[in-house]
Formats: sequence, structure tokens, C-alpha cells
Amino acid sequence: MALNNFIPAVYAAATLAALDTALAYGSEGVTNRDYEGDVSEFGGSVVINTIADPIVETYTAYTDMTGGNAASTPQTMPIDQKKAWSLDIDDVDQAQARDDNDFISRVTARAAHLLAKTADAYVAAQMAAAVTPGAEVTVDVASEAYDLLVDLRTSLSQNDVPIDGRWVVVTPAFHGWLLKDPRFVSSGDALGGTTRSSGVVGNAAGFSVLESNQVPNGPGAGAGKLLIAGHGIATTYADQVTKVEALRHPTKFVDRLRGLHVYGARVVRPTALVARDVIGA
Repeated sequence: MALNNFIPAVYAAATLAALDTALAYGSEGVTNRDYEGDVSEFGGSVVINTIADPIVETYTAYTDMTGGNAASTPQTMPIDQKKAWSLDIDDVDQAQARDDNDFISRVTARAAHLLAKTADAYVAAQMAAAVTPGAEVTVDVASEAYDLLVDLRTSLSQNDVPIDGRWVVVTPAFHGWLLKDPRFVSSGDALGGTTRSSGVVGNAAGFSVLESNQVPNGPGAGAGKLLIAGHGIATTYADQVTKVEALRHPTKFVDRLRGLHVYGARVVRPTALVARDVIGA
């Protein structure tokens, strides 16, 4: 196998696509990608303008209306995260794998998986910093897990968060609790609990339920996990695989593959996120 036919643009796109499918917190729907097209290189930033709400007032005939100022409040999302991967392939190993036409695809897919884990943990940390989870709660029976989802749903409704598009990210242990509750099992969609590539494992209490190992630790002393629920309007995320290269090592019989991933995230509507510090999750 030789790397003479390696096309950086093709594999850059393939790496980013594989990365997106591995995300949970950074997946579309959990975050929005409204400003993805504005990302160029590491060190840049995206300025996000939030328009003020209009004023609703009682109208009186022939009387001037108060009116509202549609001034915007700018928020800046820095594209300040950069992660790289590299892999050296000795010519001897290449000769032994000469018939493996999918070698580069498998390497870039594995790189994408590792990059996605890192990016997902970063997005989760941004969300965790923007919410106040309140007192710790303990889940040690199946019904308590489903009931907690209902409580999260209530909190979002009290914040006037849109109903369509709500999500919650849970740990594998918490998902296990849900699977023991018939209310969750019976509310699943046609997938019947089969995990999708995006991490969605079902629907319950008005949420798309995603499973992830990147759920952050809770702030309490009970070694709980911070289960975050919300809507895609809360957080914006943008990323780009800016470099994927194949080059010859100057002093070894080695080809080197390497890539660079840059990204940033910002919670722009914190009221569209709620969380609970859950012991037993």
C-alpha cells in the first residue's frame, strides 16, 4: 500500500463526517450549527448577536405606542480549541498491509472517534458551567430515573423552552435504569432501543435520550453525574478539520498521517438548559 493517492480534501471531509456522527453533546439538535460557516482557522472568533424581545403593550386608538429598541447584544464564541493527531507508518508495515485498501479510511475514522470524545467533553463542560443543578438527587430504583426526566421536562417548560427538539444526555448506568422502567421501554420509537450512531437510545418524557460516556461529574460531594437536558437553541458549536496531511519523514522510511481539528462552543441561551446532580447515574 502506498500513500501516493492520498487526497487531503477527501479525507478531511471524511474525518469531519465521522466525527459528527460520534458526538453526543456536540451533535446537531443538542447544539446548533448556525455559525459553522464562519469558522476558518484556530484563533478566530464568531460574534453572535442576540436581538432584544419586542415590547407587548395594550393598544389604545389614536395613541402613540411605546415601541421597543431592537438593539442586539453581542456574544463572542472563540474558536480556541485545537487538537491534532498523527500516526507514523513504517514501510515494512506498509508492505505487509499492501492489500488493505481501507487502511487510511480506518485510520481517519479512529482519529475522528478520539477527536470527538475530546470535543464532546469540552462542549459538555461549557453546558455544565452555564447551569445550576440544585441539590443532589439519588437514583436507586428504575422509577426514580424516569421521574427525574419528568422533573427536567417541567423545569424546561417553566422556562418557556420549545417542546419540540428537547434532549437529555444520560450515562450508560442511567440508561440502564430507564430500560428497567416499562414507561421508557414502551415510549421508544420504531428503533426499539437500538442505539443510533448519534447516540440517541430512545424517547421519553418529551426528550430524545442520548447516551454518552462524556457526562461530566456533578459539583456535589456525592460523586454524582451531572445530567443535562435542554434544547438546541441553548448552545452553539462550530468545528472544522482544517488540515489532513500525508508526508514523508525526512530521516526514516516512514509515512506520517496527521490532522488538525479546531472548534469552539458557547452557551448563548442558558435558560434553555437544566441539570440535576444525580448520585447513582
